[in-house]
Amino acid sequence: MPRTVHIGAMRGFVTPLWEREAEFQLCRGGSPLFGGQVMAGILVPYRAPAMSFPATLDVVIPTYNRKELLAKTLASLAQAIKPAGLAVSVIVVNNNSTDGTEEAVAAVVAGFPMPLRHVLEVQQGSSSARNAGITAGTAELIAFVDDDEEVDTDWLVVIAREFQDAAIEFIGGPYLPKWVTPVPDWLPPGYHAAIGAIPPKPRGSYNAGNGGNLMGGNAVLRRSVFERVGLYALHLGRSGKGLLSEEDADMFRRILAAGIQGVYVPELTIRHYIAPERLTRAYHRRWVYWRAASQGVLDRTNPDPAIATLFGVQRYRFRQAVRGLAGALVIRMRGRKAEAFGRELAAWDLAGFVYGKYFLNVESMYKP
Repeated sequence: MPRTVHIGAMRGFVTPLWEREAEFQLCRGGSPLFGGQVMAGILVPYRAPAMSFPATLDVVIPTYNRKELLAKTLASLAQAIKPAGLAVSVIVVNNNSTDGTEEAVAAVVAGFPMPLRHVLEVQQGSSSARNAGITAGTAELIAFVDDDEEVDTDWLVVIAREFQDAAIEFIGGPYLPKWVTPVPDWLPPGYHAAIGAIPPKPRGSYNAGNGGNLMGGNAVLRRSVFERVGLYALHLGRSGKGLLSEEDADMFRRILAAGIQGVYVPELTIRHYIAPERLTRAYHRRWVYWRAASQGVLDRTNPDPAIATLFGVQRYRFRQAVRGLAGALVIRMRGRKAEAFGRELAAWDLAGFVYGKYFLNVESMYKP
């Protein structure tokens, strides 16, 4: 059974982040993965006012053909400290898996320390899976975790603590990398999202621009947020046919436009399994290409009039691609592999945006 703590004991930090700095070190030389310091100074302990506290939480886990990793995600939730007074249920959304996911979930339901449900979503795509999880549950709070992540022991405690403040309507947190292979020396700066390793930073308001983007693999929102802004866009998000993305960015824009208040919480920690195939140049090229293609899809209906364009494409993309290709070879010859590869990726970004805006058949990406 999971350990239980009382809500009144949740004040202040759960685990100081400075104790976790080693998790962000590379295998080579002990230098920080993200360049420079992990944190921008000491984080002052936070004490939320005791206000309205919801008593129910649905943890939604979309999954596609990852039953072994899913088992580790579920095990981490089972081992997490459970706050007294918070009724937690877990909803696994099977997005047409063919690897025995349904049977794997059924095998652990009886012994799981909280209600665990399996929901089948036949419409392919991460957005469809998340939406199915939202509509399948009834809890006031909805948390999202991906099937290749493990939640921190204090993850549920942090959620209960934060939502005692009725003014907080959503929260997000960092992704600590769970390395299984050495980190290559060509890994480009500025592309941490490609591998899913997002460093912790000081607590801040998303509305003030201090939290960055709200990443859907470690986010908790009140159900009322979706009642106000709608569900995830079905023409965005990953499927078995490609790495389309930007569903999180689209949802985040709608949330901010509605004036909904959220906080980046550095203690809301998950550990993300970094698959070896993500640490390849080929994967990075694909990821950048499809991210830009997703942005091109969004630009079809929501172009930013403040940005100068050429043939419907932002001028800065042309500029970055030309400069990147021109300098990549010279920089690589000087031994700066990471910087050189980052410059090359600008060309893949341009190509992906053009394809997404003018040529991609979006519907074909989500057919079963």
